[in-house]
Order: sequence, then structure tokens, then C-alpha cells
Amino acid sequence: MTRTLLSFGHGYSAQALATMLPDDWRIIGTTRSEDKAAQMMQSGTEPRIWPGADMTPALNAATHLLISAAPGENGDPVLAELRDAIAARADQFEWVGYLSTTGVYGDHGGDWVDETTALTPATKRGIARVKAEAEWQTLGLPLHIFRLAGIYGPGRGPFAKVRAGTARRIIKQGQVFSRCHVQDIAQVLAASIAKPNPQAIYNICDNDPAPPEDVIAYAAQLLGLPIPPAVDFETAEMTPMARSFYAESKKVRNDRIKTELGVTLRYPDYRAGLDALLADEPKS
Repeated sequence: MTRTLLSFGHGYSAQALATMLPDDWRIIGTTRSEDKAAQMMQSGTEPRIWPGADMTPALNAATHLLISAAPGENGDPVLAELRDAIAARADQFEWVGYLSTTGVYGDHGGDWVDETTALTPATKRGIARVKAEAEWQTLGLPLHIFRLAGIYGPGRGPFAKVRAGTARRIIKQGQVFSRCHVQDIAQVLAASIAKPNPQAIYNICDNDPAPPEDVIAYAAQLLGLPIPPAVDFETAEMTPMARSFYAESKKVRNDRIKTELGVTLRYPDYRAGLDALLADEPKS
């Protein structure tokens, strides 16, 4: 039987996973954009413009589900429309993955958290994710929850801002973030698909939580450019969204992806990740 991944919100991380799956997989992905649908088709993914498309044929074909769509003001968009249809097919699915965020842990003052840490989100986004996780857990699916740290990778690195002179090193005492390269997200998802463990929860992040200003400084050093100026968080001009990311400081443990799934990170810290991103840039 053809294995079919139905990917809701087929974005950056889901596309990386699709490139890692064997060629005999069928990939169906949802998007809201006609332009993105055309791009998906070129990469071998069957696009569905959703909401709008009838998802019954795709659900009937799916052996695996991946949910990347973020909850909105009305909660989880997939469950809002398709909860009953998905629940009715629970025995059909071999694996279901939900991409959440380490924001569900909230602020821990720079201390370590792991998958057993109590969920005390500090932002609206984190609160919405906790609720969405809980709703997905009630459906009787072979569900796997993946809590992602800050995502970076090709096209999503600090180099463009450093080159443009717009990068800033925002300094907040004690602030530390965990992050993950998109290729490591993809390999964790692929490893979980190969070794399902329903109801498992995994943090996906690298081995080296670090202050954000260190990442910017290292990117500048790699480019041979001046290190961007330090700006105090309290007086920095920032959007409410950007400022909200600094409401939480924690270091995230990733032992479970290694011990249970046997994953060896390709980019175990931001230095390895940025080195590779720069090396892979097209040469002019």
C-alpha cells in the first residue's frame, strides 16, 4: 500500500520532511495560497487549497498526518473543521504528528526544561498551543507531539540582516533561547515515522541554548563584518510580537530524541548551523 502523508499547513518544516521521505511516498499538502500551491506541485507535493477544498478524498487516502497549522483566534483550524472526520479514521492512521512549540513551557528564568516539565505558558501563542495539544490528545489517534524551539535554516538565518546593517544585538540580562535547524526537525520527524510511539512528546532543539546576541555576533564574524551594536531590551524599539519572544527564558533538553529515536543532530549548535548555511549559499 502506498504510504500517504497528508500535511496540514505544508510549510517550512513540513517541506523539509517531504524531501527526506522515500520517493514512493505520496505527499498531499494544504496551503491557503495559489502561488504556494504551484510551488508545491513543482516539488512533487499534491497541493490542496484549504480551507475551501473537500478534504474527504485526501483523508481517505492518508496513512500519516502532519499538522503544522498554528491555532488562531478560534482555536485549532484543522480540528475546527475536520475533528469528527479525523477522529472517525483513527484506526486508519499509522502515525500522526503535531508540531507545537517549546513556548508551552513558559518562562523558567533560564533554567532547564524537558518533556515532563509542567506547562505554564507566558504568551497567548503558548496558551493556544497548550489548548491545541490537549484537544488533539482526546481523539484516540496515534499522536506524537513535537515541541519545536526557534527554527532557522536556508532562507531563515541572520545573514541578510547582518549584511544589510539592520541586525541588532538585543541585550536582556539572563536571556537564553533554544533553537533548531529545519533539517534536524525533518530528521526527527522521519525517525518518529519509522519508529512510532503513540502519545510520545519530543522536544526538538539543538544542544546549545544561547543568548540571541551571541548568534548575531557569530554571524557577523563569519561574514567578516562589524558586530552589530548592543541595544538594551528595555529601551529597544521592537514590535509587540518581537518583544513577546523575550518574555520567556529557558534552556530546553533534547535527550529524548536521541535515546528513543536514535537521532544524531546534524547541527548540534548554532555555530555548526550557521557555518553550513554560509557554505551552502550560492557563490556569485
